[in-house]
Amino acid sequence: MFGVTKDFIGKSAPPNYVAGLGRGATGFTTRSDIGPARESGDFGADAKKAGGKEGGDDDDEERYQDPDNEVALFSSGPYDQEDEEADRVYEEVSNRMDERRRTRREAREKEELERYRKERPKISQQFADLKRQLNTIDEAEWAAIPDVGDLVGKNRKKNKMPERFTPLPDTILAAAREKSQYETSIDGGTTTDAADGMMTNFREIGQARDKVLGLKLDQVSDSVSGSTTVDPKGYLTDLNSIALRSAAEIGDIKKARLLFSSMTTSNPLYAPGWMAAARLEKEAGRIVQARSIIAKGCEHCPTNEDVWLENASLNTVENAKIILADAVRHIPQSVKIWLKAVDLETDTKAQKRVLRRALEFVPNSVKLWRAAVNMEENPDDAKVLLSRAIELVPLSVELWLALARLETYKNAQTVLNKARKTIPTSHEIWIAAARLEEEHGTPARVGLVIQKAAIALSQTGAILDREQWLKEAEKCEKNGSVLTCQAIVASTIGLNLEEEDCKDTWMDDAETCIAHGSIETARAIYAHALKKYPARQSIWKQAAFLEKSHGTSQSLEELLQRAVRYCPQAEVLWLMGAKEKWLADDVKGARAILEEAFRANPNSEQIWLAAVKVESESNEYERARKLLELARKESGTERVWMKSAQLERQLKNYDGALGLLEEGLNKYPTFDKLWAIKGQIMDEALNKTNEAREIYNKAVKNCPKSIILWILLAKLEEKLGMVTKARSTLEKARYTNPKTAELWVEGIRIEIRAKNTSAAKAMSAKALQECPTSGALWREVIYLEARPQRKARSVDALKKCEHDPIVVTTVALLFWTDRKIEKARNWFQKAVQIDLDQGDSFAWWYKFELQHGTEEQQELVIRRCIAAEPHHGEYWQAVAKDMSNVGKKTGEILKLCAAKLEPIK
Repeated sequence: MFGVTKDFIGKSAPPNYVAGLGRGATGFTTRSDIGPARESGDFGADAKKAGGKEGGDDDDEERYQDPDNEVALFSSGPYDQEDEEADRVYEEVSNRMDERRRTRREAREKEELERYRKERPKISQQFADLKRQLNTIDEAEWAAIPDVGDLVGKNRKKNKMPERFTPLPDTILAAAREKSQYETSIDGGTTTDAADGMMTNFREIGQARDKVLGLKLDQVSDSVSGSTTVDPKGYLTDLNSIALRSAAEIGDIKKARLLFSSMTTSNPLYAPGWMAAARLEKEAGRIVQARSIIAKGCEHCPTNEDVWLENASLNTVENAKIILADAVRHIPQSVKIWLKAVDLETDTKAQKRVLRRALEFVPNSVKLWRAAVNMEENPDDAKVLLSRAIELVPLSVELWLALARLETYKNAQTVLNKARKTIPTSHEIWIAAARLEEEHGTPARVGLVIQKAAIALSQTGAILDREQWLKEAEKCEKNGSVLTCQAIVASTIGLNLEEEDCKDTWMDDAETCIAHGSIETARAIYAHALKKYPARQSIWKQAAFLEKSHGTSQSLEELLQRAVRYCPQAEVLWLMGAKEKWLADDVKGARAILEEAFRANPNSEQIWLAAVKVESESNEYERARKLLELARKESGTERVWMKSAQLERQLKNYDGALGLLEEGLNKYPTFDKLWAIKGQIMDEALNKTNEAREIYNKAVKNCPKSIILWILLAKLEEKLGMVTKARSTLEKARYTNPKTAELWVEGIRIEIRAKNTSAAKAMSAKALQECPTSGALWREVIYLEARPQRKARSVDALKKCEHDPIVVTTVALLFWTDRKIEKARNWFQKAVQIDLDQGDSFAWWYKFELQHGTEEQQELVIRRCIAAEPHHGEYWQAVAKDMSNVGKKTGEILKLCAAKLEPIK
């Protein structure tokens, strides 16, 4: 049954035949077919297709068309903007996806390549270890390596023919011997057998060498006198100074020479190309070639002044004169060439002659006129030249001002008036007119001239702003015209300023002028500001500080007298005046000023205390007591009570001091300084340490935030041998006052004094975590280290607190111990500049200069310390507040403090 072949096998299906149609199946298509899926009624089209292809052998190409290929699939549809946008979006998505996979793809490819090279290494890689071993063999082992030909001998045919040796004729051997030898005999200046051209003539070589040497000597000879400029003694030394060029530099020069040659050949009218080529040859040491190249440049670019100037600079003086003479024939209007020609002349008359010739060709050159005027020694001749110059160059302000300076007062006025009419936009002419009036002794006209200048310039449109006028004022001050400077400031300082911005802006301007060193300009600004704001205390104070730093005692006194008239309630101004009188040893004047201050400020604490200080330091202790008694009744502040107790303590009236302290503490129990003075009297003066400890314990309960009281209590307990109790006290203080570096420093010092270095280092580590920017703490940390490690610790300290005077002073001390004197001095100066109120820096610096400096350097330290008047510093305050040093001045305290300092170990 199954072996019989059916008759429909291999035949085409009948029309409209659909397989399975009888059991309800319908037609369908796959991706290989073309067109949509067919429904059951689409049989007619298939029938037509089937009937049409029965009679032909051509295959339907549409059946194999890819449906993704839209060119053929949708070729009948229009390709509009939406289709283009869709294609672009799909392309961007595809690129994005490819970009995301790039890293993984590259990593995979790299891994596959490494695996491939590992599986199939190159021959060179297989023998790399053997190649490295070749570095260890010597010449004998290398020579013992057999040749390659000796190793392949199996299939090599052995030459069975015996070797033959045929003797050569003697003529051939003699000819070879003569060919390899040199002729050493001289036969009348000619060589024998010269026809073959193989013999050497040493005589001609020597003559050529002498000729070359003579040419070189001629090049360095003086063309004027004919005498050589070669130094016979320094000739060999000069040869040693010749720079030897490497092969790379020579190659670069050759490349550059080729490029410049191409440039000058392709564009001979480009002057910089010729100049660069000449400079290259000069740099290469070929001065002759450089002169030749630049000469060709002058031929091709005769109207370029830079080429001529380059040519002149590459030649001798005499040749340069000839070159520049040729240059002015081509470019008679070039000012640079004329000035270069003037510089080449050594005689004054020749220079004048060249300049006058130049002015014939270039009469409107200000540079030439200025050079010509500077050459004249006679003022009358200079005036004649300037008169002619302003006729030819009437718009040159410089020439007008130069002529005005040479004229008399009346003629100068005339000249400046003409200049002002000719150049109405020039402010320099107006300022010169004001300076002329000041120099002639008519100060009243100076201000009028500047006021007219401001009006006239505003009318012509040449308006200068405030900053430009201030710069002109500073110039006038530097030139010595103080009145002109003041007039400029008074007339122009308020230009384009709002009323509310004037004061702040003027104060900033004054500080800027002080920073520039223009003291008179700053003084004029303060004077103008005080005219407009006479009741402003801050302006008076700044002006007083200026006079104190840069003025005289008389000018400061006059300023302060005017200041207290306008600001009678300003206590600082009264105190400054009284202090200046006291410093000048005028006690009566100081008393008079303070009496006036009392009348203006009857209950002022500062004035009361200043009067007490004047009396106490003048040894008028009874007057001081009476003043303090009145002050306690009138003012009664805590500082008055403190000064009263201090005066009694100074006079060693301890019972009276303790009575005042008891009374003061009843009124002000939270004022820590009263507690401190009471405890110090009990401890130091009366030696009652237990009572002093009780006082300090009460004090820290009433003033728990007072650092000095905690430290005094800890020191007293340490003094009594209670080190553990002192540690506990400081621990309580640090708990009550966190992040306080002074408490950490005192704790570290207690451990150091107790010989417990490890505990001190551990405590310093904790302290740095809590207070990383404390200079005093870093100082202790540096001193805890051994000397080799201190430098590294100081670097860490400078990183954390670069501008701390204590750290900078510590670094200076480290340099001092290393005997680096200049570095130590520089660092001491830095420390003083950072903080002028730090007295310890001055004391260390003075001690350093006593050991390594001169008397002038020691006096410099004292002067700077007196000018700064420091008040702070651990050692400084200990000396200054000592009762035995009360009343001593800054210089004396400096010397006492320096004497108590001990160098670091």
